Amino acid sequence: PCRSVLTVACEQTEVLLFDPISSKHIKTLSEAHEDCVNNIRFLDNRLFATCSDDTTIALWDLRKLNTKVCTLHGHTSWVKNIEYDTNTRLLVTSGFDGNVIIWDTNRCTEDGCPHKKFFHTRFLMRMRLTPDCSKMLISTSSGYLLILHDLDLNKSLEVGSYPILRARRTTSNSDVTSSGSSGPRAVGSPGHQNDSCPLSEKHMSRSSQREGGSPRNSLEVLTPEVPGERDRGNCITSLQLHPKGWATLLRCSSNTDDQEWTCVYEFQEGTPVRPASPRCSLRLTHCIEEANVGRGYIKELCFSPDGRMISSPHGFGIRLLGFDARCSELVDCLPKEASPLKEIRSLYSHNDVVLTTKFSPTHCQIASGCLSGRVSLYQPKF
Repeated sequence: PCRSVLTVACEQTEVLLFDPISSKHIKTLSEAHEDCVNNIRFLDNRLFATCSDDTTIALWDLRKLNTKVCTLHGHTSWVKNIEYDTNTRLLVTSGFDGNVIIWDTNRCTEDGCPHKKFFHTRFLMRMRLTPDCSKMLISTSSGYLLILHDLDLNKSLEVGSYPILRARRTTSNSDVTSSGSSGPRAVGSPGHQNDSCPLSEKHMSRSSQREGGSPRNSLEVLTPEVPGERDRGNCITSLQLHPKGWATLLRCSSNTDDQEWTCVYEFQEGTPVRPASPRCSLRLTHCIEEANVGRGYIKELCFSPDGRMISSPHGFGIRLLGFDARCSELVDCLPKEASPLKEIRSLYSHNDVVLTTKFSPTHCQIASGCLSGRVSLYQPKF
């Protein structure tokens, strides 16, 4: 958060630390985990967490990097995502076991932290908290996007125990119909209809059908509309949130893996215009087709700190994208129907497929990392 250290998660058990200003290598944690390191999240200016395919999460202190603060055990498959609720000071992780787990870092010991399973869904890919921690978004490889509204992390959830705001497909205009039974196809099964909707409407509680506001942890299930042929189905591989909580940013690939898109969806707050109609909290506003190289690898994109630009892996480089050519705020250039994102600049400095990119939270600087392990830093020339 204080921009003094750039941390890099690597495939072969390593975590690299750099000084982002001087580009000097500070330290290598050569055996940070026993398998691929997937994600890193700072809790404050000194404490950070890493997660791995070895099914564990590790806590580290920048002042003492020779040993871990502690190792957290609870997942049963690859751990892919780490979030931190700044209000409750709870660590939130998700993995390919389909579980979202809550960790109480206030009561950590060398043996770990108290934890509980918060949520479970099939085909879970990514999980994010909005900046104000009022919502949790979960993307799946079967094309669904789940939104937990008015989030309460102190309450564990089981299927059927929470109100469901009816599933539907998002669209670029206001005349929307329910997605019905023609959901997206499952990844790896392009020839069969997918019957793996995370939750069935038969579990919908009566309280979710009432007019007015939603109760805590109300679940909304969406199939976000993506450009291209609808009958191909989509896998939501990357999920990010606008820094002001205005929108969500998705990277989607077709189930046949021959198309890839970056899409922006505006949050639409409030209850439906017609109480009897399904709720739809997201509206597709901008999109752009991607290079579709490095098939099978997930490309992590991001917003700039002010939310005016998107940095997106594109082949052997990155593209800087804006909502218009002047890099205006999203709220100042919302189209009536989905519009193309504008390419502001392309930066190519890698010899392999770029998998991740990140803006510095405080400096005019961008980092990118590619499949062969090279990290590049970019700064504008004034």
